[in-house]
Amino acid sequence: MKVVSSKDFKLEREVEYGTPEQNQAVKEIVTAIKKEGDTALLRYTAQFDRVTLTPNQLRVTPEELQAAYGRVEESFVSAIQAAAANIRAFHARQKRNSWMDLQPDGTILGQIIRPLKRVGVYVPGGKAAYPSSVLMNVIPAQIAGVPEIVMVTPPSTGGKEGIDPYILVAAAEAGVNEIYRVGGAQAVAALAFGTESIAPVDKICGPGNIYVALAKREVYGAVDIDSIAGPSEIVVLADETAEPAYVAADLLSQAEHDEMASAILVTPSQSLAESVAAEVERQLQELPRQAIARSSVENYGAIIVVESMEEGISVVNRLAPEHLEIVVEDPMGLVGSIENAGAIFLGAYSSEPVGDYFAGPNHIIPTNGTARFSSPVDVDDFIKKSSLIYYSKEALLRDGKTIIELARREGLEGHARAIEIRLKNEGKGGDGYGEQ
Repeated sequence: MKVVSSKDFKLEREVEYGTPEQNQAVKEIVTAIKKEGDTALLRYTAQFDRVTLTPNQLRVTPEELQAAYGRVEESFVSAIQAAAANIRAFHARQKRNSWMDLQPDGTILGQIIRPLKRVGVYVPGGKAAYPSSVLMNVIPAQIAGVPEIVMVTPPSTGGKEGIDPYILVAAAEAGVNEIYRVGGAQAVAALAFGTESIAPVDKICGPGNIYVALAKREVYGAVDIDSIAGPSEIVVLADETAEPAYVAADLLSQAEHDEMASAILVTPSQSLAESVAAEVERQLQELPRQAIARSSVENYGAIIVVESMEEGISVVNRLAPEHLEIVVEDPMGLVGSIENAGAIFLGAYSSEPVGDYFAGPNHIIPTNGTARFSSPVDVDDFIKKSSLIYYSKEALLRDGKTIIELARREGLEGHARAIEIRLKNEGKGGDGYGEQ
């Protein structure tokens, strides 16, 4: 793992969202699903997943969900139940209520909060299956009050035996019973526009490969999406008190996700930098996903040595990482200086996987520096808000001329006259239709 100074490391990472060929392929898939429905959905499933299905086989049956419990360890069921309880408790504190403000003149102003009606959750297959992502998407939606939650996942997630049983058990424990064995861009398009077998949704959430990401971008506007997720990232801000083995292990915990994942240590300690570099190499030798992790740390990883902790904080804020670990003698003392980070982990024992799986906060977090302006998935992602305005006669008579003034300054005479006609009718007059 290379050790560099902050001057020699490009802090702004550019991530390309697909090649022209990939973008074109996704556009064609989305168009075909819109036109042909199930026919195109089954065709692409056979082409990309090499699984031939009939329309009647798209939906996972209750019997399959129940049978999945027999294919997983009891310890996993207990673990997923405990994690779900923590995630539910954390997100329950985020729930908001509608409100109204009755003013002395009879005016009522307020906000009505309603859940989305139907949400689609994408659960990836491929290099790894992520049961934890099922919980992180579904539970906030449930707490928000979404009545219909549908899940899609590739039919060969678990190899020849079909959908990974751990994903099915996580879905069952989260309370999802509408599950379809489809994946890729075709699944995203089916959720967005509907087919004969799958009803359309209002929002699509969940991670996926580049084709899933491009499809989400393609359908945005017809439906809402959570984000266009990039490769996973971790930044560890550490001083000389940090344990090199812990820091190295945490860097590799993200590097093993993907060859394009980014793992970075920022420290003012040259000795820690050298120790962590050696420890990363040692631990890499024993990591099952060594090839993926090695590619990540060699191409997108770094140990950045800074002059001071103040400079280190500045580097962190420019990186705006998805995950930030603060492993220093007094981590709480630095929290107030962190402006940009998706999730912040404090102290030597708050390893990133604690948040990924169990603590309760959501692990679907902004990537690619977007923590500068966006946030982790939460209950607010699954609600919509309507403003409520009831203006009394007294209030309109009081404010009418002011509203007319603003409307006419914008050249919108029809707006002005909609107020003026009421003032004239109530005998309070106006300035006349023709006056500007």
